[in-house]
Amino acid sequence: MRHLFAAVLLAVLFALSPPVAAQQVRHLISAQPMTDTPPGTQAWRVQYWTTNGNGQRLTVTGIVAAPMEAIPPRPRRVIAWTHGAWGVAEKCAPSLSPNFFEYSAGMNAVRSGYVVVAPDYIGLGGPTMHPFLVGPDTANAVLDAVRAAREIPGAAAGNRFAVWGESQGGHAALWTAVLARFYAPDLMLVATAAAAPPTDLAANLREGGDKNARALLLSFALHSWSTLYGYSMDGVTNRTNQGIINRLAQNNCVAFNKKPKLGTILGILTVARATRNKDIGKIEPFGSFARSNSVDPARVPGPLLIAQSSKDMIVAPTVTRKFAKAVCKRGTPTRWIEMTGDHGASAKDSTQETIDWITARFDGNSPPNDCRRI
Repeated sequence: MRHLFAAVLLAVLFALSPPVAAQQVRHLISAQPMTDTPPGTQAWRVQYWTTNGNGQRLTVTGIVAAPMEAIPPRPRRVIAWTHGAWGVAEKCAPSLSPNFFEYSAGMNAVRSGYVVVAPDYIGLGGPTMHPFLVGPDTANAVLDAVRAAREIPGAAAGNRFAVWGESQGGHAALWTAVLARFYAPDLMLVATAAAAPPTDLAANLREGGDKNARALLLSFALHSWSTLYGYSMDGVTNRTNQGIINRLAQNNCVAFNKKPKLGTILGILTVARATRNKDIGKIEPFGSFARSNSVDPARVPGPLLIAQSSKDMIVAPTVTRKFAKAVCKRGTPTRWIEMTGDHGASAKDSTQETIDWITARFDGNSPPNDCRRI
C-alpha cells in the first residue's frame, strides 16, 4: 500500500512540476499578438529566457514577425535582425517604440516570406543593466530569441537562420556567428550580414569622424561597463564628468526623428571635451575589456556580407575595411557592399541587396567573393 501511495504521489508531483530538463528546453515565456503591424505582417511581442556570459538566467524581450499567411507545409526561413544602438536604459528597447517597424530595416524581409526575430538584447525592456557591445551576452540573447520564435505556432519558424544587423547590431551579428555553433547547436546558421559593424571597439570609439556621436556612444559604453563590472572611470575623467556620463546614458535613447534636448547637447559637448585626448584602448580595465569584446576575424564563419558607407562618420570605414581584409585572409567568402550614405542609413541603403544575398544562401547557391576588391 505504501508503494502504491508513493507512486501516486510521485505522479502528482511530476504533473504539477515539469521535469528540470523540460524547463530548460523551453525558451518562450509569452507571445502577445500585436495589432499595429505593416500590411501583410503578423507579429508578437515576446518575452523569453536567455543566459549572459556568466551563465546567469535572465528574461529578455523582443518582437517576432511573420507573413500574414496560412502556415506553410515546411518551416519558414528565419532572419535574426540585430538592431543598432537605441540606448542602454530599460526604456530604450526597440520593441517599446512606436517607430519600431519604421526604423528596423530587417522587417522588410517579412515581405519575402521570412520570419524575422528581433531581440531587444539583455537589459533593454528589462531591469538588468544592458551589456552594451558585450559580445557573448548579446549573442546568447539573439540565439535564444530564434529558439523562442520556434515555439510560436503561427510563426512556423524553422531551425535554419541567417543573422543580419546594423551598427551595434552588426557587432551583435558577427558575435552571433562566432558563438552559434557552440551555444546553439540545435540551430543552423546559413549566413551572416553586418552593416557598418563596430569590430575593433577601441579603434571605433577613437576614429569615428563625428566627435559628438563618439562622446554619446562612449558614455553608453562607460556607464554600461562600470555598472555591470564595477570598473572605475577615474582614469577617464573626473567625478563631475562621470556624473554627466551616467546621466546621459540613463536618460537618453537615440532620437531618430527629433532633435535632442538642450541638456543632452550640453552634456555631450562636455563629455566630448573631457575625453578628446583619451584613448579608451589604453585605459585599463576598459582597454582589455574592449579588446576581449572586439570581433576576432579568425573566428567569424562564412559566408559573410559586409555593407559599409565610405562616408560613415560613426563607424570608421578604414576600421571596417581592415576587418574585412583580415576575414578574407582566412579564405572566408565575403560580399562587400560599399555605399555613400550616412551611418544611420547603412542597413536601409543595402536592404534589398542583403535580402537577395541571404535568400541565395538559403537556396544553396555558391556565395560571391569580393575579397580581391576590398
